Amino acid sequence: MASGGEHPPSVDRLARSVADVDLPLPLLVLAAREAIAAGDPDAVGGRARGLARRLLQPVVNATGVLLHTNLGRAPLDVAVAASATNLELALDDGGRGSRQDAVGLLVSTLCGAEAALVVNNGAAAVMLATAAIAGGRQVAVSRGESVEIGGGFRIPDVIASSGARLVDVGTTNRTRVDDFRRAVDAPTGDVACILRVHPSNFRVEGFTERPSVADVAAVGVPVVADLGSGLVDARCPWLPGEPPAWLAGEPAARQVLAEGAALVTFSGDKLLGGPQAGLIAGRADLVAACASHPLARALRPGSLVLAALQDVLLAYLRGDAARLPFWRQATTPVEDLRHRAARIADATGARPEDMQVRASEATPGAGAAPGATIPSVALVAPGDRRDALRSGPVPVIARVADGSTWCDLRSVEPSHDDVLATALREAVTRP
Repeated sequence: MASGGEHPPSVDRLARSVADVDLPLPLLVLAAREAIAAGDPDAVGGRARGLARRLLQPVVNATGVLLHTNLGRAPLDVAVAASATNLELALDDGGRGSRQDAVGLLVSTLCGAEAALVVNNGAAAVMLATAAIAGGRQVAVSRGESVEIGGGFRIPDVIASSGARLVDVGTTNRTRVDDFRRAVDAPTGDVACILRVHPSNFRVEGFTERPSVADVAAVGVPVVADLGSGLVDARCPWLPGEPPAWLAGEPAARQVLAEGAALVTFSGDKLLGGPQAGLIAGRADLVAACASHPLARALRPGSLVLAALQDVLLAYLRGDAARLPFWRQATTPVEDLRHRAARIADATGARPEDMQVRASEATPGAGAAPGATIPSVALVAPGDRRDALRSGPVPVIARVADGSTWCDLRSVEPSHDDVLATALREAVTRP
């Protein structure tokens, strides 16, 4: 507040004094008003820059977590033309079409399913599937699979939101097929489906037991398998050679459906390497029930998501998914990362004691292949340099371990190497 009879500065004049900050004038005005209200007009520049940094912008993911939830999960390299599309138009006869037709065909073909549907995220896929199959009835879930996913969302809550009722079977560490059979055959029971949930963000080890999908499917009610991470085919035919070792044990849509699941659900922005979406694939009658449920309209994705997803799915079907940023990062040879690290270290001009090239371990992230690591290479600087790395024109997001800052190159796109070199040069020279 102004004191001694002084008038507060003009909001407009103060806002225009920070016009060098790349923000529209209304946001600069907001920063000016906040600074004046706080009695510190001179802080307007810092407030304006703070507003600018709250907007979505590109960052360099140097954490070594390839599917980093805070950084948008799977990186995308998809361009969408500024054009109308045949989103809900049938080009053959000019009549009303379905936005699900194109991507549904691609997903079902890729997964070996009868039909498929796309919604806006993985949790929505589980909710819609249980609502369509078991709304007002029971869903049997192993106690060991009533998991909590990111953001505090829990499987029991998702099922309750669908209008179905959860029936816990088995125990936390051991569930047998007879546990499901007793729930289905109970005189007072009304089990409409069995939900299998891949515990993708943790492991249960030791004295454990979990029946196969085929055994559970034999109980006689539809099995909905939530795969979470979105591996579409365990054979990884889009990659040369054998599937990566870090994928061992990760359930895949094509194989789980072949084993007897009626539906599979999974995310689009994890191992699929696409945009945020939830995919439902399997029996045509159950997919149709999902598509006709009232929730389907509320959960449907928009044209930009569908266009990006179509581009990703076509890459798989062409056997060219290795070009997708996620798979390219996950499969880059360690020696290539080492060469890049050496070039970046040289470009920083840092002394050996201020910058080292060291072996590292990256992770898939986003709950995919829990506990698995991928050999990698990192640039390591002593101390915690994260604040300095985030302060550049293109923020660099790193991690700290053993008292040093690690920039893991497996999660860094090669096009960002120069940005990383500049940021590291500034960071290691800053006190």
